[in-house]
Amino acid sequence: MAKNCKIMWTKSRAVVCSAPTTPASGDPVICGQIPGVALAAEDAAGLTTIALNGVFTLSVKGETTTDAAVAVGDILYYDTAATPHKINKDSSNGVRFGYAREAVGSGVTAPVEVEVGY
Repeated sequence: MAKNCKIMWTKSRAVVCSAPTTPASGDPVICGQIPGVALAAEDAAGLTTIALNGVFTLSVKGETTTDAAVAVGDILYYDTAATPHKINKDSSNGVRFGYAREAVGSGVTAPVEVEVGY
């Protein structure tokens, strides 16, 4: 199980992840428009079991299209165009991922609690 899990409900599913295509346990992932966190690495069949809800400690960057702080309760997105920090407030490039449960300063990248899903 992902070591960065803080609170997990019971909803999980084995899927083929669209980003990243070969996730490791604890990675934020998306399957099309479905957000989640990998609970284990990808298996031999190409499937990854992901948590579809819960609270996880993830790396979040305080930015939209420019640097912008993240406040508690802000909607966060998985931005496939961002490297390497995929979770931020940039809705123009991102898939809706969840909510910030902690603040992140403008331009800062920090590990914070993120509530996955919506």
